[in-house]
Amino acid sequence: MKRILTAIVLIALVGALIFFGKPWMITLLAAIVAGLAAWEFRGFTVAGGCPLPIWWTFGAIAAFFLAVFYQPDDTITVVSTVTLILFAVAAFRTSLERVLWETSAGVLMLIYVAYPLTLIPKIYNEENGIALLLFLFLCVWSGDIAALYIGKRFGKSKLAPHLSPNKTWAGSIASVVASIVFGMAIVLLGDWFSQQGSSFTSLHTSDPWWVFVLLALLLNVAAQFGDLLESALKRGAGIKDSGTLLPGHGGVLDRIDALLMAAPVLWLVIALLHTFSLGNL
Repeated sequence: MKRILTAIVLIALVGALIFFGKPWMITLLAAIVAGLAAWEFRGFTVAGGCPLPIWWTFGAIAAFFLAVFYQPDDTITVVSTVTLILFAVAAFRTSLERVLWETSAGVLMLIYVAYPLTLIPKIYNEENGIALLLFLFLCVWSGDIAALYIGKRFGKSKLAPHLSPNKTWAGSIASVVASIVFGMAIVLLGDWFSQQGSSFTSLHTSDPWWVFVLLALLLNVAAQFGDLLESALKRGAGIKDSGTLLPGHGGVLDRIDALLMAAPVLWLVIALLHTFSLGNL
């Protein structure tokens, strides 16, 4: 019951922001989520014996998001600067054996946690940004729910037992199917609203339906990899859940692990379409 209630609250919050929020609200929420996830990621580094400085963890996240919001062309400069600061601090404050690993953990935190979440406001600002975010979240959430319940009920063959013993092939296949079904549902609903002349945000596009089937499949595969990759971090650190902030779900990082891989994949597709002048989703 806790899991269901938490999910309802989170879905309602995200949905309200997508439909009624402003770009700065989306950016602020993404930054807050990134800060919470970074704090949990720091817990992995503590368990691994190379704890990231608390002040650097939050400072780096804040600098990253400020750069994306105000100076997007200088993002790489910010990443390089905060990384070099961490490198210098680690070299003088920790044992030499930990310098490389602590610095590497900081870079991974920025790439794995901060960067994907900075893409959320970028996607939102696209021509069909609201609909694209709905498509992204729906593919990730529906796939996650299907994998959980179908995997528990029918799963026997393990998907990747060395990473996540509870993941099964049955759950993985159900996850793919759910993402395609619900992803196409929002596309068809958007097209219907467009045909009715409604101002409701839609995914109306000249692209054929199979493009979105492939996109849903691609996002689902990325999301499942994201889930497994976070499991690898947790098992390597000897941690069951990244945190306890979300009742029934564990930590923030546990809830967004799939999104952290799916969002960059969606942004890559958008970027490729723009680069080769193939249109917009």
